[in-house]
Amino acid sequence: MSIVPAEAVSANVRSGAQTATRTVPAAAPLAPRARLLPALAAVYRAQLSRARVARIPLLFVATFQSVGIMVLMRGVVDGGDEARAVVAGSSVLVVAFVALNLLAQYFGQLRAGGGLDHYATLPVPPAAVVLGAAGAYASFTVPGTIVTAVIGSVLFGLPLTHLWVLAAVIPLAGAALAGLGAALGLLAPRQELATLLGQLGMSAALLLGVLPAGRLPGPIAYARDLLPSTYGVEALARTFDAHPHWPTVALDLAVCAAVGMVSLGVATWAYRRAAVR
Repeated sequence: MSIVPAEAVSANVRSGAQTATRTVPAAAPLAPRARLLPALAAVYRAQLSRARVARIPLLFVATFQSVGIMVLMRGVVDGGDEARAVVAGSSVLVVAFVALNLLAQYFGQLRAGGGLDHYATLPVPPAAVVLGAAGAYASFTVPGTIVTAVIGSVLFGLPLTHLWVLAAVIPLAGAALAGLGAALGLLAPRQELATLLGQLGMSAALLLGVLPAGRLPGPIAYARDLLPSTYGVEALARTFDAHPHWPTVALDLAVCAAVGMVSLGVATWAYRRAAVR
């Protein structure tokens, strides 16, 4: 039996607990989470600066590829609706090459190399990471898309009057394709598979977007309607008419915008899913 009174033991225990309580500092409050727009601007600038070195090769490859396709198609397409489809599809193909193919490879590499862990430690909303990277990659497509559309219009004898509609087609088609590319890169279990999916997506944009819709078989024509860039291609192709039907052009752009919001939402969900693993 202990010879120390129980009251003394109890007092010592209470005194020690109080001392421990006084010596443990209170947890510091966490910094507030960054707002979407400032975080989006910061990620966009960082991604734009990071990829600036590769801008010229990317623009050259994407533009040269699309112009080469139009030159090849010039031998089998004379004019009319088919020429409009070829020029519009080749112009949007520049967007698909960068926003879909390269973005799928980037996010696949980011996931495989542990780069998502860096973003996960920052108080940045997931939507800002996805939108910032998508916007930076899509920005590279602007000069190449304009050059391709101008060369194609001259090559096929199409009017240049309404090419200003590219100011709406490029961001809307870029958002839809960039969201799809980011989702493919984030959902792919391996980096090699992300690269493969990006290549397949760009091939689908090539075959379903550049080839005239009237020459496609029935089932493939339905698959064309599921491609996010199709509605941007249709909107641009309609503006080559002498008197475009602007309500139909606006409807195509609205559908392209809706598809872009869905694809970016899926990409944001895929980012959250990949970041917590």
